[in-house]
Amino acid sequence: MRGFTLTPIGHLETPWPRPEECPRNGRQPDPRPLCRAVIGEAWRDGLDQLESFSHLILLYWMHLGGDAPLTILPRFAAGPRGVFATRSPVRPNPIALSVVRFEGFAEPGVLLVRNLDCASGTPLLDIKPYLPTVDAEPGASMGWLAPR
Repeated sequence: MRGFTLTPIGHLETPWPRPEECPRNGRQPDPRPLCRAVIGEAWRDGLDQLESFSHLILLYWMHLGGDAPLTILPRFAAGPRGVFATRSPVRPNPIALSVVRFEGFAEPGVLLVRNLDCASGTPLLDIKPYLPTVDAEPGASMGWLAPR
């Protein structure tokens, strides 16, 4: 398979300068800090009608990650796991996904969001509206993370 190029549509601004300072899965601390998604001028027309959604899916590139081993030992696991069976931020293609609460626009092209878990300056790849009728799967399995 040939490689390809991604073009960021903007960047994310958070309180955390380094990945190791980021909260796990954007759910801590409480209250969850207000973060900013700054959209490049060329992409701002694509934000039309975004204000009608309460939650968004942000896809971003974790550019500060290191080499990605295929097997890791999560801190809360009894043994090693394949990287694709984890939510580890260190991955072969460091693409991250967060469901964020959309708090509106600070100014044109600057979204205010909560529940991010990335370092400030992280490149933003895409924005999608979160649709609870399509994106939530109430019967989904937790795999090896399920309580026993």
